[in-house]
Amino acid sequence: MTVETDEAGWEVDPDDEWGVAVITTVGRQLKLRREAAGMRAGDFGVAVGYGEDLVYKVEGGKRIPRQEYLDRADEVLGAGGLLSAAWEDVKKVRYPKRVRELGKLEGKAVEIALYECHIIPGLLQTREHARAVIGAAQPPYSPDDVERMVAARLARQSVFARSPAPALSFVLEEGPLRRPIGGTMVWRAQLERLLEVGRSHNVVLQVMRTSCGTHSGLDGRIEVLKFPDGTAVGRSDGAFSGRPITEPRHLRILELRYGTIRAQALSPEESLAFIEELLGET
Repeated sequence: MTVETDEAGWEVDPDDEWGVAVITTVGRQLKLRREAAGMRAGDFGVAVGYGEDLVYKVEGGKRIPRQEYLDRADEVLGAGGLLSAAWEDVKKVRYPKRVRELGKLEGKAVEIALYECHIIPGLLQTREHARAVIGAAQPPYSPDDVERMVAARLARQSVFARSPAPALSFVLEEGPLRRPIGGTMVWRAQLERLLEVGRSHNVVLQVMRTSCGTHSGLDGRIEVLKFPDGTAVGRSDGAFSGRPITEPRHLRILELRYGTIRAQALSPEESLAFIEELLGET
């Protein structure tokens, strides 16, 4: 019995040159070994438990194979672990390029400051919340792409397990905290996650009440990442055309805006108490 192809691999981003090169090379190796074993694509698909169409897509570098696919292929073709070992390369490119680049920056940062206007930040989302948010996009993503993007978002959260721990600061708007995305149980789990993270020794989490009125973040997201060598990178939806900036004078503007937002938000203690109150209302 074969499984659906969208459970076996992800689409390759044609704009990701490194990813395309890696997946093309792995696909070529799979095809060469299958042909050397004298197996047709259909027969190989049956043997590994996936459809013939997926076999052709993987071998043609059009689909990113999952670890289970490579392990089954290794066993069927008697590759002695060489095909399974290809996962070490594949896993480095299995997520979209922009997410990999963001995760790399966050993984190096010693300080992360983030204000979100319309959503709960990806770094703080639960799996179910992320799935509901990504799945609501229009035009809709395929189920396979939704799961890939959810996995990529959760992979970024490894920043919380780093040692030494970075200093993390979040300011969240009240509105998104009140929106029951994914239903009541998903909403409750998300609020509980915020409380868990907000109580961490290296995290400062604050809530901006809607009663605050105007503040300098109303035109969108603000993020500033600082690195061990003293450099930094920032981005704001409402400044510098939304592009990443590294110039000190521009970074000072973002830090000023973020600082005023923090000053207008609830204190960390008040913010956690507010989230607990919301949780009690669900």
